[in-house]
Amino acid sequence: MKFDTPAGTNPIDQMKVVGKPLDRIDGPQKTTGHARYAYEWHDVAASPAYGYVVGAGIAKGRVSAMDLDAARASPGVLAIVTADNAGPLHKGDRNTAPLLGGPQVDHYHQALALVVAETFEQARAAADLVRIRYAPSKGVFDLDAAKKAGNKLQDTDPDARVGNFEKAYGDAPVTLDATYHTPDQSHAMMEPHASLAAWEGDQLTVWTSNQMIAWGKKDLATTLGLPEDKVRLVSPFIGGGFGGKLFIRSDVVLAALGARAAKRPVKLALQRPLIANNTTHRPATVQRIRLGATAEGTLTAIGHESWSGNLTGGSPEEAVQQTKLLYAGANRLAGLRLHTMDLPEGNAMRAPGEAPGLMALEIAMDEMAEKLKLDPVEFRIRNDTQVDPSNPERPFSQRQLVQCLQEGAQRFGWDKRSAAPAQRRDGRWLVGMGVAAGFRNNLVMKSGARVRLDGKGHVTVETDMTDIGTGSYTILGQTAAEMLGVSLDQVTVKLGDSSFPASAGSGGQWGANSATAGVFAACTKLRAAIAGKLGYDADSATFADGKVRDGNRSAALGKAAADGDLVVEDSIEFASLEEKYQQSTFAAHFVEVGVDVATGESRIRRMLAVCAAGRILNPKTARSQVIGAMTMGIGAALSEELAVDTRLGFFVNHDLAGYEVPVHADVPHQEVVFLDEADAISSPMKAKGVGELGLCGVSAAVANAIYNATGVRVRSYPITLDKLLGGLPDIA
Repeated sequence: MKFDTPAGTNPIDQMKVVGKPLDRIDGPQKTTGHARYAYEWHDVAASPAYGYVVGAGIAKGRVSAMDLDAARASPGVLAIVTADNAGPLHKGDRNTAPLLGGPQVDHYHQALALVVAETFEQARAAADLVRIRYAPSKGVFDLDAAKKAGNKLQDTDPDARVGNFEKAYGDAPVTLDATYHTPDQSHAMMEPHASLAAWEGDQLTVWTSNQMIAWGKKDLATTLGLPEDKVRLVSPFIGGGFGGKLFIRSDVVLAALGARAAKRPVKLALQRPLIANNTTHRPATVQRIRLGATAEGTLTAIGHESWSGNLTGGSPEEAVQQTKLLYAGANRLAGLRLHTMDLPEGNAMRAPGEAPGLMALEIAMDEMAEKLKLDPVEFRIRNDTQVDPSNPERPFSQRQLVQCLQEGAQRFGWDKRSAAPAQRRDGRWLVGMGVAAGFRNNLVMKSGARVRLDGKGHVTVETDMTDIGTGSYTILGQTAAEMLGVSLDQVTVKLGDSSFPASAGSGGQWGANSATAGVFAACTKLRAAIAGKLGYDADSATFADGKVRDGNRSAALGKAAADGDLVVEDSIEFASLEEKYQQSTFAAHFVEVGVDVATGESRIRRMLAVCAAGRILNPKTARSQVIGAMTMGIGAALSEELAVDTRLGFFVNHDLAGYEVPVHADVPHQEVVFLDEADAISSPMKAKGVGELGLCGVSAAVANAIYNATGVRVRSYPITLDKLLGGLPDIA
């Protein structure tokens, strides 16, 4: 099915099942322990052995010698895989450095060896006996130093310019020129990267934890030099990914190599330090923002430049992309600068680009509002735009940012905020409010599904779509139930297997909208097949209450499959609508904080997110996505930072003890409001994504609230108490 014209009225608009806050259909499996995650496949492969990864002890250089004798002689050892004996390996499209290094070392904790033994403990003990000598090289590990030295790798894209930014900025009566820093961050997902690999002849099956099954299958086949039809990936449940499992990592490749070498299935999980340094992370940024405005508060010049670093061949953190679209302004500059660095690979983490970009832009908007003596909400509203600022002929398909801000201000009690900072006290706490706009583009991808109807009227959906805790099982089931007129308990959903049709996968906030649209396409085809079997007119037949009706005729749904299951397969392909319309999602985030006047400790008191993100397919699971994202925004604002050892080139706090994420005590009352919106330009579902929108802008709202509470403006995240203490008002 091609989606190349705006959606008209269709069965989803009935909203009998779709749009209802239904419980997750996979909930009972997860709460009873029956949902199997990557390391928990205990009965699919006989007598699995265990692998343990040896990571590089330097960040850049070469292996000069590797002594494996003691490790090989260690009890239980079956095989040791290194670059010397792994056979030819290629690099997949979606990893920057080889997933098995040696003799060259590209980054700290790059995998250099895999020890395979009968038990995990034996593999770990033997891995400790591997002795590696290095010839280290000088590396670049400090973004600020790289920026000053000007060791630019490339401008991946030319600066995006509209009008004459420099002249407009120079002529503006009110200007702001400020620089902001965001640190390296870790995905810190609960479930580690883990895989179980088994060979059956030349056929490889890997049970793993991966968000994008089709991508993973292709890259694993490429890496090992196998035909794609010889590789199967299985990943029905994922214990968190946040973008860190978009691509296969070393656990997948090494499990496959270890299984081949040991001639046994091999199971391995990356130890937590290797997740920080061996996989991927959100890169640090340095962002310069320049704003120029009239005295009345109309933006005339918007400049946003971002510097980030990565390994050779890597990509920048695209922190300027939201600035191209969020506010009006006739003269604009947006530029990315990428520096060669030797830290572990920087790559996608929840809301890549917009999340760190809004951490800076939305502080700058507050700083500019203060210069203009305007309320921050009013300043944002004055600079709203209903068209792409760089192409006014291209309108937004839906844009309710103003409504988000107005609704949020009213609900949050924004009128009680003190315009002057450091004016409100509650005992020892300085109390302040902050606001920020949220923005994330609405992305869509081709997505397919197979739908099966049996003689009892039961429907089965099969697609390689994944569930990373987002509720995919439930919303795909709701889609099929709505389309075929059955209750949700009459639908079985099977996910995360590369033997199923390829879906959009879970990433980029495109998963829910695209994958449900793929199920919509397959169900549309199945409806036609059912009508044909019953001798009904497919265009006029209606499906409800487990029956099919056409005029005065009706039949039980299952009757169409009385002679055998009806099975169809189709996909949704998105055509040219994005060229005619800018498709984005919007939010307004409001935060109230308390800052201890003596210690500088910051505490979140309450939060509100008002979101405009198309049709909400399941308000319960969508709310969970947003409050989880809001929680991640608290962490980014107040605690999360991968501390870089700029001498040796690794992340020091590479475990969940040193990398501090919010815990229950840090998270206050969170309220989420979804505005009524159905975007016919987006998909047949008229939906959009919310999982990343809920993060975008949150950290800046926290920062702005802290400034309102204390009068201390912090432009470098995280906002730890040492950055506040010197500027706090007197305790008296």
